[in-house]
Amino acid sequence: MSKLLNVYNRAAPVFVRGEGSWLYDAADNAWLDCVAGIATDALGHCNPILVAALKDQADTLWHISNMFRIPGQEALAERLTGATFADLAFFANSGSEAIECALKMARRYHAAGGNPERDVIIGFKGSFHGRTYGAINASGNTAYLDGFGPALPGYLQLAVDDWAAIADAIAAPTTAAVIIEPVQGEGGALAIPEAMLRKLRQACDANGVLLIHDEVQSGMGRTGRLFAHQWHDDVAPDIMTVAKALGGGFPVGACIATSRAASGMTPGTHGSTFGGNPLAMAVAIAAFDAIAAPEMLAHVREISAHLRDGLATLKARYPETIVDVRGKGLLIGVKLAVNNRDFMAAARDRHLLVAGGGDNCIRLLPPLTLSHAEADIALERMDETCNAMLGTMAA
Repeated sequence: MSKLLNVYNRAAPVFVRGEGSWLYDAADNAWLDCVAGIATDALGHCNPILVAALKDQADTLWHISNMFRIPGQEALAERLTGATFADLAFFANSGSEAIECALKMARRYHAAGGNPERDVIIGFKGSFHGRTYGAINASGNTAYLDGFGPALPGYLQLAVDDWAAIADAIAAPTTAAVIIEPVQGEGGALAIPEAMLRKLRQACDANGVLLIHDEVQSGMGRTGRLFAHQWHDDVAPDIMTVAKALGGGFPVGACIATSRAASGMTPGTHGSTFGGNPLAMAVAIAAFDAIAAPEMLAHVREISAHLRDGLATLKARYPETIVDVRGKGLLIGVKLAVNNRDFMAAARDRHLLVAGGGDNCIRLLPPLTLSHAEADIALERMDETCNAMLGTMAA
C-alpha cells in the first residue's frame, strides 16, 4: 500500500526518462507528451541548454536565502521587466505562491494608500489560480473549497460574460483588484475576448482598481507571444503572475508589477525561504532566453496553426466526438461530446498523452519545441482515439 497522500488519480504509465517531446517507461516504450508537465516543460524533457545551466550552477552555489543578494534574481528581473509592462519582480517557487504575492500586493497597495476597506478581489467562474488557501478562494471553482471551512471574505466570482455585474463590482468602493487569466487553462482553454480584456483595463483605471493577470499557464511563449495579453494593445495589467514554463520544468514562479502597484510591499511584508534561489535562477534565465527568442515564438505560432488545422479536420470528421476546438497558440482545448477522462485513457492506449480540463475538455499542451513531424503524429493518434471512441459508443 502506498505511503503517499491519496490526493491524485494517477495514470498507469511509470516514466523513467524523457527526451524532447517524448517520455519513456522502463521497457523503453515511448509516449508523445502533449501534457509537458501541464504546460511546464516548454523546451521539452532534458533540454541540453537547461541541463547545462543546472549543472553549472550546482557546482557553485545552491541556496543562501534572501538574506543576501542573489545576482541571478536581478538578471532575471531585468529580463522580465524589460519584456513587459512591469518595473519590479518577486520570485517564488510556484504559480500558487506567485498568486499569493499578487493578492497580498493588491490589498497592501490600497491599505498603504489609506484605503484598507478596499480588500475585495473579483475573479471569474471557471478560473483556476492554484491550490493554496488564498488561491482557491480567488478561483472560480467551488469544488476546491469543499470541506475546508467557509469561504474567505473578500472574494467574489462573476461570469465572464456578465459585464453589467462586473462593472458594478469594479465600481464598488470596497474593490481592490480584478484577477483574470487571459486564456483560462483548467477551466477549458477559453481565450478571453480582446474587447473584454480592454473593458476590464478601462474600468479598473476609472475606479482606482488594480488589474492582475494570471499568466502562469498562458505565459512564457505558450500562445505564440511571450505573454498572452501581448496579443492586444492597451490591456496590460498592473500585476502579473508567471510560473510553469518560466523554469522549463524547474520549480520557479514570479510576481511582477508596476512600481505603483507594488508601492505597499516594503521590507517585512512578504518573503520566501527558497524563492529565487541560485539554482532556480540559473535555469530560469536559460529558459527565458530560449523561449523569448523571436524564432521560438514564430515556431510556436506555426506549429499551433498546423495543429489547429488538423484538429478542425478531425472535428468535421468526428462530430459525434469533438464539439469545439478552442484556446490560443499551444494552449489548445478540445471540447468533447464523450467523457474526457475516457478519451484521455484511450489516447494513452495509443501512446499519446493529453491533459484534462473543465467543460469536458482535453488540453494539448506540448513542448513549444514540438516538431512538424511530431505534430503530425499527435494528429494521427488523435484520429485513432476519436475512431476508437466511435467504437465504444457503438458498443
